[in-house]
Amino acid sequence: MLKGETIASGAPYKCEDCGVVLELQLLMSNAGHYIGTQCNCGPYSRESHYYKNRDEANKALKNWNVEWR
Repeated sequence: MLKGETIASGAPYKCEDCGVVLELQLLMSNAGHYIGTQCNCGPYSRESHYYKNRDEANKALKNWNVEWR
């Protein structure tokens, strides 16, 4: 992981292009479900490892038991 790639490593809390304040949420890509941020421009950061399924990722976010990157 590069410095500034995640919020924990220094990425801004606000998208510099569209101005949206970024909040952690459950997202999905072709690689799987993950905890990350998204703005009007699209996916912004992936803060966690990938989870096997949506329920597992949702439970981790709800219980704040996230496998951070």
